[in-house]
Amino acid sequence: MKVMQTTVGREAERGIRYAILAVFIVGVRRRNPGAVANAAVALAATYLPGVAERRYDVEFRTWHRIYLESAMFTHAVGMLGPYDDVWWWDHLTHTHSATLVGGAVFAVARRRGRDPRPRVVAIVACAGVLWEIGEYIVHAVANRLGLEPLLVTYGRADTLFDLVFDLVGALLVLVLGDRILGDLEPEGR
Repeated sequence: MKVMQTTVGREAERGIRYAILAVFIVGVRRRNPGAVANAAVALAATYLPGVAERRYDVEFRTWHRIYLESAMFTHAVGMLGPYDDVWWWDHLTHTHSATLVGGAVFAVARRRGRDPRPRVVAIVACAGVLWEIGEYIVHAVANRLGLEPLLVTYGRADTLFDLVFDLVGALLVLVLGDRILGDLEPEGR
């Protein structure tokens, strides 16, 4: 049974990577630098669990990998239109991404024997603020140079909602962290 789950998981991972590659190709065909750049970064990020497994004493379950890869996919595909056309898309991607950041912080804190709660909230909030600043800078520089921005800002209200949904993601990690991330701790703890 485990072999079948592993095979299905690998095929799902491969499918998500192909879907991100398709976003890249569509971005090239549409001459959409935002979609191209974001798909390239998203595709590279799908390999991070493998790097982490080789470098640190962790083993990700198949669903952990698929969860990360699906976050990369939803962000990349959003650059093709859903960020503009689907009112909740940005909320979904911010929550999803915040759970990834918060989950990593949670797992590291637990591995080190520390309380993850304040760390998850603080790092997710800081990462969210840094992301918004970076988004603004990328947008402002692109406008100044007369280029299409790779990231788009939609004003103060959007920034506020982005930060709120980042915190929603952090809270989800705090509520579900031990249940869904406890298996990332090394054996014998």
